[in-house]
Parts: sequence; C-alpha cells; structure tokens
Amino acid sequence: MSDEQSQGDTDGDVVTVAHGSGSGRTRDFLDERVVPRFDGDGDLPVGLSALDDGAVHNIGDQSVVVTTDSHVVSPLSFPGGDIGRLAVAGTVNDLAVMGATEPLSLTCSLVVEAGTPVDLLDAILDSMERTCEAAGCAITTGDTKVMGSGEVDGVVINTTGVGLVPTGEHVPDAGLSPGDKLVLSGPVGDHGITLLAEREGFDIEGDLESDVAPVNDIVAAALDAGQVTAMKDPTRGGFATAVNEMVRKAEVGATLDEPAIPVRDPVASTGELLGIDPLDVANEGKVLFGVASEDADSVLDAIREVPGGEEAALVGEVTDENRGRVVLDTGFGQRYLSEPEGEQLPRIC
Repeated sequence: MSDEQSQGDTDGDVVTVAHGSGSGRTRDFLDERVVPRFDGDGDLPVGLSALDDGAVHNIGDQSVVVTTDSHVVSPLSFPGGDIGRLAVAGTVNDLAVMGATEPLSLTCSLVVEAGTPVDLLDAILDSMERTCEAAGCAITTGDTKVMGSGEVDGVVINTTGVGLVPTGEHVPDAGLSPGDKLVLSGPVGDHGITLLAEREGFDIEGDLESDVAPVNDIVAAALDAGQVTAMKDPTRGGFATAVNEMVRKAEVGATLDEPAIPVRDPVASTGELLGIDPLDVANEGKVLFGVASEDADSVLDAIREVPGGEEAALVGEVTDENRGRVVLDTGFGQRYLSEPEGEQLPRIC
C-alpha cells in the first residue's frame, strides 16, 4: 500500500483523534460534514456556522445564549479538579465569553460505565455542586445512562448552558479590530501539562495544578471596566489556537510579546522536559480578551482585582498587517505562532 493510500485510509475514511483536537482538522470536519447539514443560522446574531463558543438568539430586548459541551478526561480526577468541576466550569465559561456572565440554567447528562464505584460518582457530583455554587448557577434538568462494562470509559458528562444578555450586547470571538489590545487573564498551560504529568505518572518537581475554574466573575469585571471587543477561552488547542482563530475570523493580524505571556515555572519546565509548548495545550480557567486600546489598562486592573485574575497580562496588539496570522516576538526575533497540528494531549477536556 502506498503512503498516499495509507494516509487516505487514516484520514479520509475514519475519524481520527486529530479530528477532535479543536484546531484545523476539527474545523475542516465541521465545515465539511456538520455545518452544511444543520446550519439553521437564519437571522441569528451568532449561529452554528460561526463556530463560536455558543449560539445567540434574540428574543425581544434580551438575547438567549446557548452552549453545550461533552466532557471526557483521563484520569477522572487530577490535581486541581475532576471531570465534575470541568463539566460545570467549561460550560459556564463558554457562556461567559459570549457575554452571559450570569448563567440562567445548566443541564447535565451523565453516561456512566457499569462497575464505576458509587463513591467515585458521589465525589464527582459533589464537585459539580460546589462548582455550581461558585459560578452562581444550578443544574435544572438532565439525563442518566448506564453503559455496560467496557462500552464507555468510566464517566462522560454533557452539560448545556443557557444565559441572557441584553440584545446586541453579546461578545463574539470575531470582533477584533486593528489597534485593539490582547489581554490574557492569567498563566497558560496549567491544565494540559498537569493532566499529562498525572496520567503518565511523572514525578515532576514543583506544583502542577489544573486551572479549571469558572471565569464568569473575571469576565463580568472586564465588561464593566471597558470596551471588550472579542473573547475566547483557550481550551482545546490552547492559547495558540484561540488567538489564531480570533484573528482569522476577524481578518486581522496580531503581534504578541512572548515574554509577556505568563507561564508558571513548573509548567514551563515540565513542558520543556516533555517537548510540549504550554501555548499549545488546553486551559480551563483562562480568558483571552480583545480590548479597545484606550480601555486596556482599566480592564487589566479590573481583572487583577478578581480571584483567579491576579496574574493577568497585556500580551499583544491587533494589527492590519499579516492578516489571519499571529506574529510572536520572542525578544530575539519574530516568528509566526501557528496552531498545533494533531492532538498532543487526548482526553483532557
């Protein structure tokens, strides 16, 4: 069999792990197979084809924001959190970066493998309860399925979130304009690097802990402090994918100051040891903001006043050059920051 045939069998005829990476392969899969079948955007301000963090439906003087996410992670518990905290925070955060910082309702569907210890399930549900309390939301409906042993790996959780914003005040991820500043709410790479180290049993010196947490209070503070033009939570594909998606959708460029991008020392050293760039791995408690230039300082100060936002940083600027590309200024030279290809860390969110 030729290499070309082998590549076709791998990528053309079956779904691969790379299709779930959140970067280019995922977008191609959605654009080719999902959006054409189900795109009901019509007059929606934000619909399926936008591939944003949620959809927006205008109803009178209110906009309803809806998002959904399925969560699979191995191991189910890890330093800093577990699949329960991940499921609630992930959906709350998707609502928040659309501008809906006060979740109206969450749904929860549990798919549980037969043989799962009840104590483990109780711990996951307790974690979900605590995270709901922290985010100021409630789970109001849901579903439970039990699969046979080996038919699903442990526990899978789907959560859907609903929130409200005044009509016209939602924030898309495609709203960047030249001159906007890019503000990051805190260090990147914590979740992905922690999950890899935990799963593989690496004994790494230094504290590694996932950043999984609701960010709706951070987003609310930013929105109150100034003009936020675009937002995205850098989950699958990490910071690199998020910033590339934002500039590509807005048809602008961006220049980043690499030394200004916060990365914790244990994350940086572990990433270097494993050959993984912290900019490429998932975060579960961070937000990348586009902010009008004149409001950047006030937004940055406001974020730093909120727990979880103390290490927020101004990391770059939006330009009208290199449209659709991100330039990373290393301090010694410049290079393009590309999205990661494939999936370095399967099953981390």
